[in-house]
Amino acid sequence: MRPVPALLILLGVLLTAALGVWQYQRAQMRLARQAQIEQAERAPVITLGAQSYRLADVANRRVRVTGRFLQNRVVYLDNRPRNELPGFYVVMALQISPNQVVLVNRGWLPRDLRDRTSIMPYATPAGDVTIEGLAQPDPSRAFELGHGGSAPGLSIRQNLDVADYARETSLPLQPFVIMQTNDTGDHLLRDWPAPASGADRNYGYMAQWFGMSLILALLGLRLAYRRGRRLGAATDNFKRA
Repeated sequence: MRPVPALLILLGVLLTAALGVWQYQRAQMRLARQAQIEQAERAPVITLGAQSYRLADVANRRVRVTGRFLQNRVVYLDNRPRNELPGFYVVMALQISPNQVVLVNRGWLPRDLRDRTSIMPYATPAGDVTIEGLAQPDPSRAFELGHGGSAPGLSIRQNLDVADYARETSLPLQPFVIMQTNDTGDHLLRDWPAPASGADRNYGYMAQWFGMSLILALLGLRLAYRRGRRLGAATDNFKRA
């Protein structure tokens, strides 16, 4: 094989193999992260008080908190289907103390099929209520073009960022959201999907890159073999001459 094609094939083999190794390493990182999340979920419940918490202190941990729902601070996250039915996630602020508020994703509410802006009735506990759930960085993320329906002042939105909502409302929000798991008699559905590690996708990419590396290596061997045969034939002809 000529030097330039051989060098290009070699570089291609090395590059695709390196990308395959990189995808494998990313898969291992995702699996390790998933194991940490599962370990945190099995840890003892954290009872939240009136102090401020860092997200890192409670992320993916089971928490318990007592407060009062602020019914005028509610956001309905749109495009959250369940069993192929359209619906909302009901995210409401919970007042823990005069200087501490936390957002709670209370659960899933079906959408009125005739009028998107018509919110179907649901119950909100009056007075103090104890909420249990998982602390997460955000209430749920869905694909969004631009700002979608997340303009300030709208109660129906596509996504909700805790820090942005705190600035918008001037609420002293904790930097996380509680995905409620206990029943408070509101008839909202709370079968939260288990978070996926995403490692399968990395393994798929890894197989593709390693497959390309193998194909390039076989191609290089074939070209080298054919080149060797041609040189051998030319040598034999020269000797006969």
